[in-house]
Amino acid sequence: MTVKNLDDLLGEGVQGRYVLVRSDLNVPLDGSRITDDGRVRAALPTIKKLADAGAKVVVTAHLGRPKGEPDAKYTLAPVAQRLSELLGAEVALAGDLVGESAKALTGALADGGVVLLENVRFDARETSKDAVDRSELAAELGALVPGGAFVSDGFGVVHRKQASVYEVASVLPAYAGGLVLAELDVLKKLTDDVQRPYVVVLGGAKVSDKLGVIANLLTKVDRLLIGGGMAYTFLKAQGHEVGQSLLQADQLDQVKGFLAEAEKRGVELVLPVDVLAATEFSADAEHEVVAATAIPADRQGLDIGPASRELFAGKLADAKTVFWNGPMGVFEFEAFSGGTRAVAEALVKSDAFTVVGGGDSAAAVRQLGLPEDGFSHISTGGGASLEYLEGKELPGVVALEEKN
Repeated sequence: MTVKNLDDLLGEGVQGRYVLVRSDLNVPLDGSRITDDGRVRAALPTIKKLADAGAKVVVTAHLGRPKGEPDAKYTLAPVAQRLSELLGAEVALAGDLVGESAKALTGALADGGVVLLENVRFDARETSKDAVDRSELAAELGALVPGGAFVSDGFGVVHRKQASVYEVASVLPAYAGGLVLAELDVLKKLTDDVQRPYVVVLGGAKVSDKLGVIANLLTKVDRLLIGGGMAYTFLKAQGHEVGQSLLQADQLDQVKGFLAEAEKRGVELVLPVDVLAATEFSADAEHEVVAATAIPADRQGLDIGPASRELFAGKLADAKTVFWNGPMGVFEFEAFSGGTRAVAEALVKSDAFTVVGGGDSAAAVRQLGLPEDGFSHISTGGGASLEYLEGKELPGVVALEEKN
């Protein structure tokens, strides 16, 4: 990939110049309280470098999935506050995206100052399927930063063809931010000249979310470990009773195909051998350890069991490269967090190149209090990582390449 990057922009000089930065600040909230500020911290280095160099920094980002109009539940106000704390300087929040408040704040921005525009998804044009709509919004964003540049630093959204990710790169001189470059560098290590054994651990709720990546990984990996809710569709495809566990019956034929393909290619596909079977989906549900092949009809699996944790850890012990995406159970409930913890701890102990693939996996690492520096890399973009590993082009990266 040949693109201009943040260092190129800084080398050209940004003192007094506007720079529009697309960051990924889509953090989880409990009301107005940020429960995991990992993405804010990941966005900080690029913003700080530009501000320290005297740029007038205008940040755009989304939060949640508002329906194309302002929604107080999805305001970026908590993010602006946290960004101010981390930056050690006030980050003003515009009351809108490209309206009067945004124009006033950006127009008055001092050299080295930072303004955060309100949620970009409050404007329906951001996610419109009509390229004309998206281009119109991109032009209005560009007008906020006259004579400015665009830095794409939101890796978690580069797989989206959206106005603030894709079209804006054709409106302004465009550069890749440090976070995007770092993420792509890591993903290349998972696809080019991989150190073996190469083991991938996939979890999470639905097989359907990972169909493409499983199909592609079966041509590349030595071992594939399946946990989480998606494991029950694999177990059912083998003919086992899964009780009330999460099941995607419409994916059974697809999964049977994966099982056959793994056997054909000599890929070791590892499923849980025991699970924590609960009476209901709740934090304090009564539960017991049962064989994964004999889940009672009135119970649902909410985590992999102790024998599975030991099995998975053993399958990771000799790995040289590991990619992990998706929890092994309902880690948000303490009683059902043991499987996810076991996988994470096995990776911390490992000498392998270990990548945590964003999303719930990254949140689990932090929620469980595990050392972030115990992993080679924790991604900020689960969906983008998976699409890259699936072999798909990432529109936000393509847009940067087209400028070179």
